[in-house]
Amino acid sequence: MFREILFYESAEGQKPIQRFLDKLDGKQAKKIAWTLQIVEEMEMLSSKYFKKMVKTDDLWEIRVAAGSNIFRLLCFFDGSKLVVISHAFQKKSQKTPKQAIELAEERKKDYFRRKL
Repeated sequence: MFREILFYESAEGQKPIQRFLDKLDGKQAKKIAWTLQIVEEMEMLSSKYFKKMVKTDDLWEIRVAAGSNIFRLLCFFDGSKLVVISHAFQKKSQKTPKQAIELAEERKKDYFRRKL
């Protein structure tokens, strides 16, 4: 395994990524799980699945297409191997919504603040 994936959890124990995934249908959830497995197990990743986001606080996006649905899981690294997914959403436009990036960055700050 080249990477380990962790879902963000708030100080109150909220698990927003898990809640998002629980709302998806079976095929969508399976496709996301399959993509997460690729991110964990493949040394070199295609930008089709994993891409650094420009003009962000070092965020990456895990990219998933399930049929006509497009999903993005925004994440960051804690060290060189741990990938923390801080926000997930269904993409409905070309551009990633600014609010999604801001929320992912806020959760990243919260994660590192509480880790110290």
